[in-house]
Amino acid sequence: MTTAKKIIACMESMHNEGQRQVLMSFFKTEPGEYGEGDEFLGLKVPQTREVVKAAKDTPLSEVPELLMSHWHEVRLCGLLLMVALFEKQATKRLHNDAEAIRKRDEIVTMYLEYAEQANNWDLVDLSAPKILGHWLLLPSNLGDKIAVLDALADSTCLWRQRISMVCTWKTSQQGDPSWCLRYAEKHLHHPHDLMHKAVGWMLREMGKRCSMDLLRDFLRQHAHDMPRTTLRYAIEKMTEKERREWMNVPLTASELPSTCQGASISR
Repeated sequence: MTTAKKIIACMESMHNEGQRQVLMSFFKTEPGEYGEGDEFLGLKVPQTREVVKAAKDTPLSEVPELLMSHWHEVRLCGLLLMVALFEKQATKRLHNDAEAIRKRDEIVTMYLEYAEQANNWDLVDLSAPKILGHWLLLPSNLGDKIAVLDALADSTCLWRQRISMVCTWKTSQQGDPSWCLRYAEKHLHHPHDLMHKAVGWMLREMGKRCSMDLLRDFLRQHAHDMPRTTLRYAIEKMTEKERREWMNVPLTASELPSTCQGASISR
């Protein structure tokens, strides 16, 4: 099973109408909702991962046909195949290998080209950190990495914007808080709830993986005017007492609780 047509036929044969209805409700596919018009086969993520495993030898050239599918699970399959292909070229032994760099850059270029096809939060979250986030940590010939992420962040597409934020999960995991802090600040006043959650989630992970003092300092600067959803997500790993203090921060910077002081943010 190494062609897009065979993969799609396999996945269509696994159609589950009952699960399809559940997923369409869960991923908000009604008119006016963020997933409006998305179509599902009714496959659970482990089922899609099994297809990816069986199709592990599929060449990158077949992936665009999967990414352009109207089926949500088929697009996810394409994205997970890209993750697998990227990780194969990102082992420690291949970090500085010229051919591996070329192949990683090819995958990233395709990912950016089809980014709007990752058009729901699960598609972004299961692919962005492992492709784009990992790429940020590795040698590349694609030029200015900040410019690449800024272009995503400055896009009018919600999914491109979420990619720019969620990909920083990988950099935070590796001890680099700068990417998270940069894009959390860029997206702090985004109007959409999905971005409020993404920013808060990434801040929480940055604090957990890098420095709680950096997280506290970010909150000291911004808690007075950040969305409450973002704040709730960001402070989930703090003690109950400290969470209460942050949630009670008034909407004036001068009245922040003295216990919530922190270190300076390095940029």
